[in-house]
Amino acid sequence: MARILVVDDSPTETEVFRSMLEKNGHEVLTAENGADGVALAKQEKPDVVLMDIVMPGLNGFQATRQLTKDAETAEIPVIIVTTKDQETDRVWGKRQGASGYLVKPVSESILLSEINSVMAK
Repeated sequence: MARILVVDDSPTETEVFRSMLEKNGHEVLTAENGADGVALAKQEKPDVVLMDIVMPGLNGFQATRQLTKDAETAEIPVIIVTTKDQETDRVWGKRQGASGYLVKPVSESILLSEINSVMAK
């Protein structure tokens, strides 16, 4: 299956994603903030990144932009997974280069479907 990097400052959310993903055969890497997420993505080259937006320091929009604009990581799809449900947030996320945008809480079936979708592109 896939190697998936979860970038989220909430240990609870991270564990929810880890549980869902590992149960479905995926390998999970984690980072607690945007800066660590960008560094880990460059080092580990995961298949997909799940990116929260609201984090201390480098936020998810900034981290997504860094990953999608860097030739080293531009091929890694980023799915924003956040509580921010405004259309302006969705549009801004896509403009930063995100391949997908999901609103928490995310069901397991929707999360897996989105991962499969961005990996198939």
